[in-house]
Amino acid sequence: MPFSGKCLAISGGVGGAKLALGLSRILAPEQLTVIANTGDDFIHLGLAISPDLDTVMYTLADVDNKEVGWGQSGESWNFLEALERLGGETWFRLGDRDLATHIFRTQKYLGGSSLSEITRELCLTLGVRQKLAPMTDDKVSTVVNTRDGKTLSFQHYFVRDHCEPVVAGFEFTGIGNASMSEEFSRAITDPALEIVVICPSNPFVSVAPVLRLPGVQDSIMERNVPVVAVSPIIAGQAIKGPAAKMMRELGKPQTASAVAEYYVSEFRGLLTGFVIDSQDENQTGAIRALGLETIVTNTLMLTLQDRIDLADQVLAFTGPRGGTQ
Repeated sequence: MPFSGKCLAISGGVGGAKLALGLSRILAPEQLTVIANTGDDFIHLGLAISPDLDTVMYTLADVDNKEVGWGQSGESWNFLEALERLGGETWFRLGDRDLATHIFRTQKYLGGSSLSEITRELCLTLGVRQKLAPMTDDKVSTVVNTRDGKTLSFQHYFVRDHCEPVVAGFEFTGIGNASMSEEFSRAITDPALEIVVICPSNPFVSVAPVLRLPGVQDSIMERNVPVVAVSPIIAGQAIKGPAAKMMRELGKPQTASAVAEYYVSEFRGLLTGFVIDSQDENQTGAIRALGLETIVTNTLMLTLQDRIDLADQVLAFTGPRGGTQ
């Protein structure tokens, strides 16, 4: 039976955007809401930058750079090259087309608009028909604690320092005083909501900030709908980003089952299902022992059809929470 309800997807950057695109090709626009992590938002060169939001937005608008997974297609780098000649900071790669988004966002901020309002306007202009919203309109910043006792903003760790520092843990400054965005709250409380999907994004720095927002976990659990996560780890490797490296440095096995165990231990009672790649089929028993229904399929999204097929598999988790254990 075709999926007829509504889906709430929680996404970080590249991996989450790929699954969000697959979901968008199956569901009608009004059936899908994507909530993006904003913990790695920051101010750079005086501009307000929202990397995860923009990656999802560009992907849904089909203007993304498909080779690298971030930024826009057909990009040029005249601004950055000119800035480098002047001796300015160029470690964060801002293409000319991407720069326009950040300037637009910054101007709207200065005019008093919220991030949700700005995102709606950008999506409308770019032709994104699905609902895409930030997790919060309040300031939440992901901080990386390193083994040598330093603290780094996420973008300094991730981009400037190329993920080289050894991590010891993470903090989300401002999260205790932050609230869900209206679109996030509206999606959770929508009577037609039938599934919550945690996309294959970094569990520590992309998904955790969203789920740790006050009220999010309780609000989702009150809905008694399936909550399904897709593993970002395949055969011991992260397809994109430092998730596997972080797991090793935090003393965790670099496995899909360790990701499932993290979600179960940190967000007790929230998850009902977990999706792993066929290469990790031998971990099915360990994951089911955590109380999670498990689907084994291809989660390596190399093509558009891969994204659609994975989205279709994820939407197979239907029915009341716990009803298919």
